[in-house]
Amino acid sequence: MGETNWAGNQTFTAERIVRPRDLDEVRETVARAVAVKALGSRHCFNDIADCPGGVLLDLSALGTEVVLDPESATVTVPAAARYGDVAVQVHAAGFALANLASLPHCTVAGTVATATHGSGRRNQSLASAVSGLELVTADGEVRTYSRHDGVVVGLGALGVVTRLTLDLVPSFDLRQDVFDGLPWESVYEHFDEIQDAGYSVSLFTNWARDEVDQVWVKGPGRPGADFFGAKAADGPRHPAHAAGIPADNCTRQLGVPGPWHERIPHFRLDFTPSIGNELQTEYFVPVRHAVAAMEALRAIGDRLAPVLLTSEIRTVAGDELWLSPFHGGDRVALHFTWLPDEDAVRALLPVMEDRLAPFDVRPHWGKLFHRAADYPKLGDFRALATELDPDGKFRSPFVRRHVFGEG
Repeated sequence: MGETNWAGNQTFTAERIVRPRDLDEVRETVARAVAVKALGSRHCFNDIADCPGGVLLDLSALGTEVVLDPESATVTVPAAARYGDVAVQVHAAGFALANLASLPHCTVAGTVATATHGSGRRNQSLASAVSGLELVTADGEVRTYSRHDGVVVGLGALGVVTRLTLDLVPSFDLRQDVFDGLPWESVYEHFDEIQDAGYSVSLFTNWARDEVDQVWVKGPGRPGADFFGAKAADGPRHPAHAAGIPADNCTRQLGVPGPWHERIPHFRLDFTPSIGNELQTEYFVPVRHAVAAMEALRAIGDRLAPVLLTSEIRTVAGDELWLSPFHGGDRVALHFTWLPDEDAVRALLPVMEDRLAPFDVRPHWGKLFHRAADYPKLGDFRALATELDPDGKFRSPFVRRHVFGEG
């Protein structure tokens, strides 16, 4: 077929892409297909969205209506809606989503299905905002579910999500301040305080230098000029500033207040995000293991740095979603943005996972990893997937490997 993902490191092996114009066409395509998967913004870096020899469903033509209910403080959106577009409409009505990811360009359904997240000690993943969703199952039937039914972080293994309902909060403003040169000693000694210093806090490093390159603090007020030993940046920064990348596509910094949806993401909706063809990996460990996990990675920093553009450290609040990496408690997110050298990256993944293995590590479902983790509700999810999809039409090679443990 020749179609690739965003980074260009995955070529889809599906037989064809279908772009249904209405729900009936989705139902008919799913019911007739032997193998089928929904295709989102293509920002995943592994083969989670592929469907060898089957049908990929591009839902972008299915409808764009966003329905906001002020009384229940919810918004119902089509699966292919981008977070950045939804945010503008929600903000105009005086509401906000409690959190956003670094990129506002990704689709709601794809982001939710992989438990993609933002940052914040008290902020949960974007999937946690889902109060209900509409799902077309293997027989072509339309079913509705709530957040309690185990389907939200679905990995495309349960059916095709067509609409989602998200919880809202009142709109709010934030500012974004960046600091340079945070000593590692301060990170180890004050990690909780640093993460509590804003609504959302991110640390950027290459793991080999003696200090963290940057700290991004997104909050309602101004942090101190001397931030745990780091100094206020003298101009806008890109997360990979140390690699010489300009900040043109980043959201407004230098403490200028602005609406939530223009400060929580790192990157602007009207620009190509980040670099474009970079690769990504991300691991999550419980907050209690934060310092030990960081020390373990610093021990191999000289091996990581030559392949890295930058690495981001942040926290995400826990939830009870079955296959969410944050199921059961708050976690530290250790994110890696790599140079586009997949062989070198894949050679590092088992090494990194061995280093992090003592810390109950879980990988991000949509990024490059070597081994999947176990989950307390994995057995229940397998049973639900078998019930909804008895012939396995949604059971892609990714799902077979990482959910069902086949091969």
